Amino acid sequence: MTTLSFDEDGVDVVYEGTEFRLERDLVEQATQKDYFDVTDHEVLRMVEEDPTLSGEARQIGDIVDAQ
Repeated sequence: MTTLSFDEDGVDVVYEGTEFRLERDLVEQATQKDYFDVTDHEVLRMVEEDPTLSGEARQIGDIVDAQ
């Protein structure tokens, strides 16, 4: 299971027991979108080759605002 934790500057990721951070700039470069417009599903696809996506995709901006 992959865990994503979003904040204004990037995403903390735990993938297969390994913890790392995806900085905001990296997410923007990879998606060619503003960080806050990227969805959690898009970030999960960056981390996992074939992720199991459940629920509706949420924009990072909405996730950060809800915290």
